[in-house]
Amino acid sequence: MTEQYLIHIVDDEPDVRDSLSLLVRSAGYQARSYSSADDFLSRFVADIGGCMLVDVRMPGMSGLELLERMLRREVVLPVILMTGHGDVPMAVRALKAGAFDFIEKPFNDLILLDRLAEAIEHGEASRDLEGERRRAVAAYALLTPREREVMAAIVAGRLNKLIADDLDVSVRTVEIHRAHITEKMGAKSLAALVRMGLLLEARPGA
Repeated sequence: MTEQYLIHIVDDEPDVRDSLSLLVRSAGYQARSYSSADDFLSRFVADIGGCMLVDVRMPGMSGLELLERMLRREVVLPVILMTGHGDVPMAVRALKAGAFDFIEKPFNDLILLDRLAEAIEHGEASRDLEGERRRAVAAYALLTPREREVMAAIVAGRLNKLIADDLDVSVRTVEIHRAHITEKMGAKSLAALVRMGLLLEARPGA
């Protein structure tokens, strides 16, 4: 159901914004347009999933600079850059900085819609993963320092007896810690607990 997704169109040319809005609405998406990167940043609300269509070269803040700003704000929204032929090196830089894709002007409408669908699918997977990570971080904050030690050992694949030896405690104590960790983390299985641990290790600044 495409209507549940919003396409943010950032371009300084009114005709481009109008034609792209018409195109994405014809495919069933919602559309919201912005005349500049600053306009986008001042009005953007991360309310529903979707995608960003951003012109690389705009007066003021460029599309690449906007992408970098979005990454610093940890906004999980895929970005497709619209480029002129001479802007391709800049677009490649943007891909390395985290953009989903770029498309050269003038572009075929059907190709653009295909890229949008791919970007949205990618974005939904990223949103799901980020949601899992945030829940794991919140639960992890409830653990005591010793429980965090035990969890790290569990995630590393250590058996209870080895964990007990490492921490100089009884196996029964490790089992109690393990039960508390499982409850606090909301893990329904060992695999779920390990997955949470890996998500925590992969988070920025971990």
